Amino acid sequence: MEKVQVFAPASVANVGPGYDTFGFAIERLGDIITLTKRNDSKLNILKSEGADLPTNPEKNVATVAIKALLDSLESEQGFDVHIKKLFKPGSGLGSSASSASGAVYAANKLLGEPYRDEELLEFALEGEALASGMIHADNVAPSLLGGFQAVRSYEPLELFRIPTPEDLRVLIIFPDVEVKTSEAKGLVPKELSVKDAREQWGNVGALIHAMHAEDYKLMRHAITDRIAEPVRKKLIPHYGQVKQYALDHGAVGFNISGSGPSMFALFRSADAAKACMTEVEKIYQKADLRVLLNLSRINPNGCQVI
Repeated sequence: MEKVQVFAPASVANVGPGYDTFGFAIERLGDIITLTKRNDSKLNILKSEGADLPTNPEKNVATVAIKALLDSLESEQGFDVHIKKLFKPGSGLGSSASSASGAVYAANKLLGEPYRDEELLEFALEGEALASGMIHADNVAPSLLGGFQAVRSYEPLELFRIPTPEDLRVLIIFPDVEVKTSEAKGLVPKELSVKDAREQWGNVGALIHAMHAEDYKLMRHAITDRIAEPVRKKLIPHYGQVKQYALDHGAVGFNISGSGPSMFALFRSADAAKACMTEVEKIYQKADLRVLLNLSRINPNGCQVI
């Protein structure tokens, strides 16, 4: 193969109580990464679509991730890299993770698959670290591997997959404002009270059980966050109003997606989610603010050749 095109899905991180620990992939939104082999060792970034991304290979998460992969193999292979964004960076949907994951997945394919998909995670994390200033796998893992992923440990890196109900639907609500990951992380408290920590741990366990048992009542209570939501919700226009409406009209969970401003609402049926979409649109129309809405399942697939 001389050329490959890969879809790398967007993802929802934290999922309420799982700060830097939980994340799941979604459908339709993501990156389309096209990689073409070169006859030299250069990593060349072509003009991107959908966003104005850095063309310096040392400042683009995709090429930083590819470089980490090439260095591990002591390879001098060069690539032309084209990135098409199907959603805006700064959305809270793991933009940098999609680029990094899709890039290493594509490079691995063109190099003859020297690594298993799970082994590509450490290289994708190098790209993610460039964007956020630290290594965290809650977006990278679901984008690369699909499904609902949980990070048990960072040293050593260890993941496990949480099963999710077949009928669960995810509504993404993305008001057209930008929240930078670094800024949002700066708002998060450095210390927690024992009371808040205890509640957070309880909700982590409850959410895992609720997904296994398809216990939607427990799920609704478990998707509660004592760490990031209280400080980050101030950055999201009409957050409280939208959350209350969704929970009053069938949502079995609602919270901020990653750093925001995107929000996610979980529903037991597509019909309930569609009814909510109509009203949410009205809320933002009255505020003269554009909103992107995306309804999907939790995507069981990570990066895939298309």
